[in-house]
Amino acid sequence: MKRNHNPLRALPSMAAVAFTLAALPTLAVAQGDSSLEAAYNIIASKTFVDLSQSFSPTTPVWSGFGQATFTAASDPTTYKPYTIEESGFRSTVYTMVGQYGTHVDPPAHFATNGLTQDQIPVKDMILPLVVFDMTPKLKDDPNHAWSLDDLKAWEAEHGKVPAGAFAALRTDMYKDWEKDPEHFKRYPFPGWSFEVITFLFDERHVTGIGHEALDTDITESMASETWLLQQDHWQIEVMANLDKVPATGSLIVVAWPKVKNGVGFPARAFAILP
Repeated sequence: MKRNHNPLRALPSMAAVAFTLAALPTLAVAQGDSSLEAAYNIIASKTFVDLSQSFSPTTPVWSGFGQATFTAASDPTTYKPYTIEESGFRSTVYTMVGQYGTHVDPPAHFATNGLTQDQIPVKDMILPLVVFDMTPKLKDDPNHAWSLDDLKAWEAEHGKVPAGAFAALRTDMYKDWEKDPEHFKRYPFPGWSFEVITFLFDERHVTGIGHEALDTDITESMASETWLLQQDHWQIEVMANLDKVPATGSLIVVAWPKVKNGVGFPARAFAILP
């Protein structure tokens, strides 16, 4: 992963934002405005799209993990649940696997010495976003794997995937998350091919990837997920609303709790449109 790369300057369609971030220290002197304030004003004027699913004890999860439980927090001495009426507040105890709902898979999920979620730099949590729309392919092949040929065709239309970007795969599976949870958990499912995963990281030098499914691979070998995590890359699973984001020009912001030595946790992701 290229930690020193500044992805905001690598995205031509975000030229206004890149210029602001690079040149506003000078403009601030001339116009009496701070660079962060001006950058915020640009960003705040844009459209935001939530890329995360909400989750509950009944939402889809890999069968090997099992469903979450949400229970009211209780006084440890009386075991009486806290309520707003009697205690002035309420709180919930969440019991669930880290890979639940929209979540981050850090390298340490599959790699003994891989980066844990608290070690991923915060600079990597705001990135240029590219979206690969695979839905046309699914009409004839509902379990299609996004291939290197597919990527090359996408680049011929939209330009080269910029270094430092976050690459997201649109399949529209997210629409079944609440409407048809059992269908969402289907196997096989549309996903990434191994060749395109290695190409994106090794040749295009993306920072992270994301997809709508519970897994990266369309095969049981988990070769793609194993490879990318063991190479100290990371991914976001169970993304939503990628059909509302253009192929290029957006930014993604994604964050998760800073669990010490954490190997996965629910995440919140959103896109800022051009």
